[in-house]
Amino acid sequence: MAGKQQNHHRTLPRFRSKTIIFTLIISSFSLLVILFTFPSSPNPPVRIETSFVASLEQFLIHNAPKLNPPSRDDTVRGEKEDDDVRKLDEMVFERENRLLDEDPVYPVKVYVYEMPKKFTFDLLWLFHNTYKETSNATSNGSPVHRLIEQHSVDYWLWADLISPESERRLKSVVRVHKQEEADFYYVPFFTTISFFLLEKQQCKALYREALKWVTDQPAWKRSEGRDHIFPIHHPWSFKTVRKFVKNAIWLLPDMDSTGNWYKPGQVSLEKDLVLPYVSNVDLCDAKCLSESAPMRSTLLFFRGRLKRNAGGKIRAKLGSELSGVKDVIITEGTAGEGGKLAAQEGMRRSLFCLCPAGDTPSSARLFDAIVSGCIPVIVSDELELPFEGILDYRKVAVIVSSSDAIQPGWLVNHLRSLLPSQVKKFQNSLALYSRHFLYSSPAQPLGPEDLTWRMIAGKLVNIKLHTRRSQRVVNGSRSICRCDCWRPNSTASNSSNSLSHLLS
Repeated sequence: MAGKQQNHHRTLPRFRSKTIIFTLIISSFSLLVILFTFPSSPNPPVRIETSFVASLEQFLIHNAPKLNPPSRDDTVRGEKEDDDVRKLDEMVFERENRLLDEDPVYPVKVYVYEMPKKFTFDLLWLFHNTYKETSNATSNGSPVHRLIEQHSVDYWLWADLISPESERRLKSVVRVHKQEEADFYYVPFFTTISFFLLEKQQCKALYREALKWVTDQPAWKRSEGRDHIFPIHHPWSFKTVRKFVKNAIWLLPDMDSTGNWYKPGQVSLEKDLVLPYVSNVDLCDAKCLSESAPMRSTLLFFRGRLKRNAGGKIRAKLGSELSGVKDVIITEGTAGEGGKLAAQEGMRRSLFCLCPAGDTPSSARLFDAIVSGCIPVIVSDELELPFEGILDYRKVAVIVSSSDAIQPGWLVNHLRSLLPSQVKKFQNSLALYSRHFLYSSPAQPLGPEDLTWRMIAGKLVNIKLHTRRSQRVVNGSRSICRCDCWRPNSTASNSSNSLSHLLS
């Protein structure tokens, strides 16, 4: 009896041990089930803002005060020295030699100048504090602040570049803080805001100040501005001094080969870049496209000004030809808030949207149509399109010549002759392409900001060619460069003398 009791005491701890281990296994398994069943709350998704006014409000009120200046920024703030140019050239040479074995394209390295606030933040605040005063209009009646929004590419690019790297989503471009590390130099001067919201003489004086400030930089002197990027998206902006920066990369709404807005030799596809307007209407997303499909009963829609100057005279002819045609809506309208809603509703009820030339070969209407799911009908013989090295517009637009479009009955018959399967292909492509034309904060991969840097990357080797060529040519050598966007093969420069005279 005593032996049995002793055996019982020896087995009890072993039994308790097994019980504890079993309990722990069950508890661990239960915990894993709970964790997988109720995962921890993810970080809330970042809101993607596509409204210029709303994004600017967030940027100025919340983001800008938190921006820390670069730890080492070598922007020149005083008079330049020739020795600074030589030192920079040597450092660039050393860097490029080190990078010969690496990918020469991506990511593009951009140096953002730290310009005085009167060229940047002060102008943004000026717009922010006055944008509701829409009574301020241009001579043709367009609200000034709506025009500034349409051409606000300078804001979207700059706001993305100077954001903390942890908040940026683009892999095609990085900001560097040493000039010798840069492929390109971004000039963050808000030329459109200054043109529309400053008095004429005040604006001209600010243009001259910005010009002198930029041309004093060693990097400018080294390349004569060829690797500098100027946002000059409104064709009237920076007009009084832009002949002195014609070597630089201009961000434009179009090339305007008619000569009405840019002088011969100032712009070209080789050096400049066409960027889309900022859309006036809201995106028609996948749900909207599905819901609007049965309601697209209008064959062709246009709302805007029929009387335009220069290349836009085609509008009046088209208006006369198409007025009163069945299933076609052609109406006069403005770019104000009421005009936006009317245009948006009309585009979402139409299969095709007429996109004729305006005062310049382009207009925001093309991009409004794309984001509305309305197939653009482009009637603009001189138009150059954004990102055409990446995008094929034949997939999303009907492109016709002006001479055909004004022939009686031709355009409507041409559109009606398209098979339903062809129309469906256009619509499917529009659903995919719309993201390429939506500026946003934060900037999105394959959005217009991203495609801008992808296109600019393709210019890098050619810019280096012309920069190095200009550094080694000698006085008296014959010009062998036939492209009118580059100066003759000579170190003499009449424009430099004119620039010195202007700045003095």
